[in-house]
Amino acid sequence: MRKNLHRRGRPPFGKAYSFAIITFALFLLSWIGQFVTQLIEVSNNAEEHGQVFTWADFVPQFLSATFENWQSEFLQLVWQAMGLAMLFYWGSSQSREGDDRLEAKVDALLRERGIDVEAIDAAIVDDVSGRSKDRDPAAESTR
Repeated sequence: MRKNLHRRGRPPFGKAYSFAIITFALFLLSWIGQFVTQLIEVSNNAEEHGQVFTWADFVPQFLSATFENWQSEFLQLVWQAMGLAMLFYWGSSQSREGDDRLEAKVDALLRERGIDVEAIDAAIVDDVSGRSKDRDPAAESTR
């Protein structure tokens, strides 16, 4: 049954979520790195002042540093992602309006060369829907 799902266009889990897996792994490695370096720093600092290292002192400092990093980095990232999504949704010049303009240019070039744009569009729709596999839109447009 699992192979059947792959044939329907669903990639395997590792391929479908590889970006998320790699991002999570990098996050985990950096967080562990922060933990170790901060643990060494707090331990050395306590030793310099003649105090004993305690986890009760370390954990709040570690969590505070973690949340400060998350606040500065993730708020910036969220703003960039949400801002781009809003601009794309509202139709900025870099979103779908640019695609429409590009398509109009291609259609104009095709018409200039005497190629039937509507026949090509119909053939593409047929190909996507699976109706015709042997049609060549370029050959039909020159008939």
